[in-house]
Amino acid sequence: MKSTKKRLGILVIAILLLPSLLLGEEKRLTLIHTNDMHSHLLGLPSNPDYSPLKTGDDTTVGGWARIASVIKSEKAKRTNPSFVLDAGDFLMGSFFHMISREEAVELRLMKEMGYDAITLGNHEFDLMPGGLAKIITSARQKGGLPEIVFSSAIFDKENPEDDTLEEVFRKGWVKPYLVKEVQGIRIGLFGIMGKDAAEVSPFARPLKFKNPIETAREMVKILREKEKVDLVICLSHSGLWEKKSRSEDEQLAREAPGIDLIVSGHTHTKLAQPLIVDKTIIVQAYAYGKNVGVLDLAYENGRVKLKGYDLIDIDDRIPGDEKIQKKIESYIGLIGKTVLKDLHLSFYKVIAKTDFDLTLMPEESNLGNLIADSIRWAINRIDYDRNDPAGKVVVAIESNGAIRDDLLRGRTGDIAVCDLFRAVPLGISRGDESMGYPFITCYLYGHEIKKILEVVTSIYPKKGNKYFLQVSGVKFTYNPNRMLFDRVMDIRIGSEEEGYVPFDYSESNRALYRIAANLYNATFLNFVGRFTYRLLEIIPKDRNGNPVVVAKPKGNPFDLLLPLRVDADREKPGTQELKQWVALMDYVRSFPDKDGDGIPDIPEKYRGKLGRITKEPSWNPVSLLSRGAIVTWIAFGAIIIILLVVGSVIYLLVRKVKRMAQTKKAF
Repeated sequence: MKSTKKRLGILVIAILLLPSLLLGEEKRLTLIHTNDMHSHLLGLPSNPDYSPLKTGDDTTVGGWARIASVIKSEKAKRTNPSFVLDAGDFLMGSFFHMISREEAVELRLMKEMGYDAITLGNHEFDLMPGGLAKIITSARQKGGLPEIVFSSAIFDKENPEDDTLEEVFRKGWVKPYLVKEVQGIRIGLFGIMGKDAAEVSPFARPLKFKNPIETAREMVKILREKEKVDLVICLSHSGLWEKKSRSEDEQLAREAPGIDLIVSGHTHTKLAQPLIVDKTIIVQAYAYGKNVGVLDLAYENGRVKLKGYDLIDIDDRIPGDEKIQKKIESYIGLIGKTVLKDLHLSFYKVIAKTDFDLTLMPEESNLGNLIADSIRWAINRIDYDRNDPAGKVVVAIESNGAIRDDLLRGRTGDIAVCDLFRAVPLGISRGDESMGYPFITCYLYGHEIKKILEVVTSIYPKKGNKYFLQVSGVKFTYNPNRMLFDRVMDIRIGSEEEGYVPFDYSESNRALYRIAANLYNATFLNFVGRFTYRLLEIIPKDRNGNPVVVAKPKGNPFDLLLPLRVDADREKPGTQELKQWVALMDYVRSFPDKDGDGIPDIPEKYRGKLGRITKEPSWNPVSLLSRGAIVTWIAFGAIIIILLVVGSVIYLLVRKVKRMAQTKKAF
């Protein structure tokens, strides 16, 4: 009897404890993630070398067919649920984005590859709000797309330019957040844009972006309190930086508690192992599809635990998915017909050969020199009247941020059209909405050209690599120990072929000089003025020295530059824009054929640096003050005043001490 009661009691206790035992069971979840793939559907650095359906026969990395295989294989290895996520900038960077408004190449492929949720990066807005709306609409009409989460958008109620994208959001095709339930776990996902990414999204206007930390706090509150989720995942296009005070996703983890996982993007960071900041896990998987991150988590008793992480190299060891590759090849054929045919080019056509790598660095670089030279060469070739010497482009600039890929020798030294395009693939015209940045020229005074060069000396060190400028037609020397915004000491203009001559950059020189840049960098010069409290303000002028009329306060800053676009054919009505990527193709095709094989060769001139930017640190007073601008003399005057005040105080103190000593001695 007692034994029966005892067994009955144990059974009752077990039944009562069963729910808690079940709730306490560890549940596994796998997250497969990418970021910043930038339309790089093929392997790098040489697209022609890429053979994804074979293994062991090339040295390329990346490729979406290989990524598709990894997603399949990683899912197959596990019995637990898996999510495939992307942290933005899936767009812009290769010929494939040139047909995205019509074909939505990237979104349709990501859907087929198994992506569950993605967010928007700054480059998704490169084609303006209307362009992004077309891409999303095309994807829905032609095969579907992954769920898109984005919480940062602020639409302009007065300006109609973002209305079509606002309608896409209103229809729910882009959601502020998403809730998924697996194994009884409610998972909330949302996406945000970081401050740095928002700052470099000029074509998003008039749309603006919310403060990322405030937005994240709002989303966490909604997901935790309203949606009652157990796990919060943030797809953050904000990034990780070496300088902790700038590392936005680390700040996000600290200042927006309640996020379990941040899938980071924007900074192209190769994070071999997750970061743990407070209780938040942060991952980022490099860029261009070169890596895929695989994160295994466990959820138990309301807590998330990291169980394992693998950053998979996407390379020739991985056989590509045949179905995905066939679709990519069909898009290559479409690019040939719609983008390249009229230029008498083809996707894989070898356009040049090189004996050395051309790479981009946060300093003067051979790739930067070549691209900057191509700007000056192209404009002077078609838009320069030799009867008007002042109409010649004297200086051309290119920012590192607009140069997107190196030109590497690879296995053969061949440079194909598709590889060369990736060096300068970005942009759109606000004039006719055609793809690629058009060239802009304007006239500046000598002291304004010096202000442009101060971007290298004073803004780049503060803001990072994308603000470094590559130059053509000019060489300069600067002292980093001089006063901020007045570090350039010597400027010369000319070329390696014709020689360089001293340049008068004093304010008394009222001569006008024609300068050139692409549309993005030309607008960026306006940002320089604002960023430096007008100390480096630059006013674009026409041939007669008249300032370019500033757009209306609510207008787009790109619009004021449209009259300054280079016209590639003045005999046709309207403006036939000279596109940067086309100009680079023409410049490379103009090189001599050194070995007689019928293919131009990259000149030896570009093998290394050309000494266009020279850094000469010095504390010599002459070097610090020579030809100083007003900012230097104000600072120098302030230092002298401070020294005089300090000296006077010390002198008075010494006198007081002496008097006290004399008084004491008298007693």
